[in-house]
Amino acid sequence: MTTPLAVRELRTDWGRLGLIATDTHLQFIDFLAPRTPEKWWLSHTDSDVQRPKRHPILDQTERELTDYFAGRRTDFSVPLELKVTPFQQEVLERVRAIPYGETRSYSEIAAQVKRPKAARAVGTANARNPIPLIVPCHRVVGANGLGGYGGGLDLKVRLLDFEQEQLG
Repeated sequence: MTTPLAVRELRTDWGRLGLIATDTHLQFIDFLAPRTPEKWWLSHTDSDVQRPKRHPILDQTERELTDYFAGRRTDFSVPLELKVTPFQQEVLERVRAIPYGETRSYSEIAAQVKRPKAARAVGTANARNPIPLIVPCHRVVGANGLGGYGGGLDLKVRLLDFEQEQLG
């Protein structure tokens, strides 16, 4: 039997986000393009999909993201379930620990996970982050530049600048 998933679209001044959660954990945030068909982002799962009006995890996620985008929140407490490999899990735990308004390089994260020559693998793990913003992969940068970002480089720069402005 598959676990039922709840989905919600969150519209923000920063763009549209697709949210997917179980009854106990947030599993997925997706940056939705202006014309992303709903079927595309819902197809990330084979599970039973529901659209409840009230859902504790999606409600908490929406509140926390709304507060983040309003400059009232610097960290998140919504419970997460990262469906990734053990290496990716270790990388994303290090990414989640990057303080608000700070950045780390791919090579710094590689050193933290005791694989100093694995900066590219760290980049791949970061690119596969299923819960951006809450696992703040926008805070990971290349040694000689920004690196990539699933929401686009313009959004990455905007998020980094926003966090710096909030720290004042």
